[in-house]
Amino acid sequence: MFLDPSEAGGKPSNQWRADRGPVPLVHPAIAYLLLVGLPATGILVVLRLGAALAAPSAPRATTMSALQLPAARDVVLRLDTFLIQIVIILAVVQLVGVALRKVNQPAVVGEMLAGILLGPSVLGALWPAGYAQLFPAGSVRFLASVSQLGLVMFMFLVGLELRPADLRGRGHTAVLVSHTSILLPLFLGTLLSLVLYPVLGVQGVSFRAFALFLGAAMSVTAFPVLARLLADRRLTGTRLGVLALACAAVDDVSAWCILAVVVALSRPGVAQTGLAFTLMGSIAFVAAMFLVVRPRLAWLARRHAAEGGISRGLLGAIVIVMLTSAWVTQKLGIHALFGAFVAGVIMPKSPKFMRDAASPIEDVMLVVLLPLFFATTGIRMSLDIFQGSAMWTFFGLVLLVAFAGKLGGSAVASRMAGISWRESLSLGALMNTRGLMGLIILSVGVDAGVLSQPLFVMMVLMSIITTIATTPLLSALMPRPARARPDAQRFPEALDVAPQ
Repeated sequence: MFLDPSEAGGKPSNQWRADRGPVPLVHPAIAYLLLVGLPATGILVVLRLGAALAAPSAPRATTMSALQLPAARDVVLRLDTFLIQIVIILAVVQLVGVALRKVNQPAVVGEMLAGILLGPSVLGALWPAGYAQLFPAGSVRFLASVSQLGLVMFMFLVGLELRPADLRGRGHTAVLVSHTSILLPLFLGTLLSLVLYPVLGVQGVSFRAFALFLGAAMSVTAFPVLARLLADRRLTGTRLGVLALACAAVDDVSAWCILAVVVALSRPGVAQTGLAFTLMGSIAFVAAMFLVVRPRLAWLARRHAAEGGISRGLLGAIVIVMLTSAWVTQKLGIHALFGAFVAGVIMPKSPKFMRDAASPIEDVMLVVLLPLFFATTGIRMSLDIFQGSAMWTFFGLVLLVAFAGKLGGSAVASRMAGISWRESLSLGALMNTRGLMGLIILSVGVDAGVLSQPLFVMMVLMSIITTIATTPLLSALMPRPARARPDAQRFPEALDVAPQ
């Protein structure tokens, strides 16, 4: 078993990192070659094979960009309509979230489903007149614009909670699992693109961009949702929890780097010089943030320690760094969310500073802005696409690839590293959680014009189903919650994995 020694009456839980860990079933180099090297080679082969494929003839304008909804240009949204939209969205999100928590589902699942309830598939079908009055044609673009600020804040907080030092010094188990859970879903996503691109692709989007985007969407893990699930089940301080958090952090960083490249590739009419500028500019931006900006942000931590908390001036400085970074990456042609994520990563990593900085941003984001994002995501969806066996078949393939790539890949890699099947499958179930991160990546794909409407709906439903499945799978595999370290916090002091 791969458990905290304190659970078996052994040495204290804060010493379990000093042991030797599980005995690998397969030599680490061989396992890495099989689970990482082969999928990486397969991706290159698939991209070469798919280069000859053509997308269907539907024009690019049929993609569902948040700012290209029907009649969006000439709509003037009345303030009373805008306010009642927000009131109803917040009320539905709260009600559904409470209901889902009663069946041991994370609140984010309820929020995701609330968006669908408010969309054309449910509210629009049951009460067309009320739906049309609540969401006049084109008015949703205002909600979408406001919700983008919520996504920027969310990605900043994801970066804030990520400590680069936590990704170093990990043993071969974490390396193998994290790299497998990135490369295998990426490979399977690109392989699936050979089937989906000729039917569900978008004219003007290359197979390369389409396939890499689909693979990136399959590769992501919802780091914040996973962290909350571990805390709820008191698994944060166990080796399983530490390993899951480290792997999820690596997954998200990798998925966003891949996504930045895909967004640059997907811009219509991009020339090689333009692509080179975007990629080189992005590399220069990240280097400047870590080498120039990050050291100069140390004064934030000193000021915070001197004042004993986050003052309005400090909060204002943090927000300026966040929004400026988002603006730069948006101008570079990748996405504002990538810049916000990097801004969070370079912030001081004192646990108290992280908690105090996150609190005022998180309150507004969780209560108001993210529910607007869920609502606009649901309004973009129409389940009418599931007409005929072909669409159901495609959706089944999407689900199969999603579960096989993340859950199956993580579980097999863990088992090869010597972890028991029960905990290997538990780790796979945790890594398969996509949650809000999945929806955010899909939103980026929509705004970049990479996704057609049917594929967008399928991928959103896949993100919801994989998130819903995590709790029952974990309950079946880990029926008795493990004992957490008494000092486990939302921002743990260390997430390193035992030397292997």
